[in-house]
Amino acid sequence: RQPLSSCVAGERLCSTEEATAGSGTYTRHGFIFSSLAGCLERKNEDNELPVVSVVRDSESQLLPNVGAVVTCKVCSINSRFAKVHILYVGSTPLKSTFRGTIRREDIRATEKDKVEVYKSFRPSDIVLAKVISLGDAQSNYLLSTAENELGVVVARSEAGVQMVPISWCEMQCPRTHTKEFRKVARVQPQFLQT
Repeated sequence: RQPLSSCVAGERLCSTEEATAGSGTYTRHGFIFSSLAGCLERKNEDNELPVVSVVRDSESQLLPNVGAVVTCKVCSINSRFAKVHILYVGSTPLKSTFRGTIRREDIRATEKDKVEVYKSFRPSDIVLAKVISLGDAQSNYLLSTAENELGVVVARSEAGVQMVPISWCEMQCPRTHTKEFRKVARVQPQFLQT
């Protein structure tokens, strides 16, 4: 077992005729690919094909997986979706930000056709969301806030003050008492970032 080199997720390692796919890899079209970033290892068994595996480097980037709850910041919104930067996976801060999209139909579980993005999020809101797919070529993660526990956790009013949730769809500025619409998260204690 000798570590060969580092590799990135999705990198083509070798053909399935040269080796057998081990942990941290997957096969497609006769080739073995790395499924995570880390160190490539090749282990020779007796007279068998060597087993190629990828071991996660402890310093390497944690990636948002499908089903993970992530904390993200809203960058921009339009009538169809909100663009976000993913900052945390669970309670672990990411070394680099990943882009995500919350589509209008993934904002809440009921009355999806009546959802309006600008009544759910505003730029610079901090949102808890769940990864529902790894997205497309632009490396955008598709996120959902359909569960009650997901949605806006921190929002600032136009006066620059952190707003207080007053219902599942509204937050209020404690200084001006102005109400603004949001898709408010019913935050579970384990997801609160200090």
